Amino acid sequence: MEENTEQQAAEEVVAETAEQAVEGEVVEEQVVAELSEEQQKIAELEQKLAAAQATIDGQKDSVIRAKAEVDNIRRRSAQEVDKAKKFALEKFAGELLVVVDNLERGLENIDKDDESNKAMIEGIELTLQSLLAALDKFGVNVVDPKDQPFNPELHQAMSMQPVEGVDANTVIAVMQKGYELNGRLLRPAMVMVSK
Repeated sequence: MEENTEQQAAEEVVAETAEQAVEGEVVEEQVVAELSEEQQKIAELEQKLAAAQATIDGQKDSVIRAKAEVDNIRRRSAQEVDKAKKFALEKFAGELLVVVDNLERGLENIDKDDESNKAMIEGIELTLQSLLAALDKFGVNVVDPKDQPFNPELHQAMSMQPVEGVDANTVIAVMQKGYELNGRLLRPAMVMVSK
């Protein structure tokens, strides 16, 4: 009987060990299954995180570009407003130049020796000076290039004459003064140039 009991005990141990081995495999399979499910979830979450990061990066780039565009528009608008302020008077000033020319011509052609014309001459000169001062106040400047080198950006050559003792391409006479408005040519000076 003792042999039987020992044999039974051994069989029970073997059976128990076999049972534990089977349970261990099942537990191991469950652990592996749980791990692979968790790894799949982790992989999915990592993919979603990478996609979210890519979206954020794209949106950051879009926001930076939009901000730069807004800054460019703001800068361009400020420049256009500044130009509009500077050159809004261009047509008006151009029309006033005709008045200046007529006043200057009137002064050139009036008989200055006649005493009766003195008051009129003085009135025309004062009117001309106040008109030129008003134009100067708003950025209209005279281009009077007498005895200066010819500059095609500011002068319009009406004729050329050979003159002794004067360098070639020098303005020898101004037929009509030119004017600039805030550095921009409003009307070129009409000049006679030496050959």
